[in-house]
Amino acid sequence: MSTNEVIARLDAAVSALLGVSVSAWSEESLRAQLGEVSVALCAIDSALARVADEVRAHGLRVEEPATAGVSSRT
Repeated sequence: MSTNEVIARLDAAVSALLGVSVSAWSEESLRAQLGEVSVALCAIDSALARVADEVRAHGLRVEEPATAGVSSRT
């Protein structure tokens, strides 16, 4: 996969996650889905940590852009 394809996939993941909001879910719905939500969040966290570790393995730093905020990429 080319670096451009990887960046496109990362941007798509960010866009997808920006569209997620559980604030409108009822307490009952959230409790009912908590297991699935937890699994998904842990998988996302693990994948992001792996990618960040691979960047660091190249001797580079993962830094927040000076224009802080993910929305600047969308």
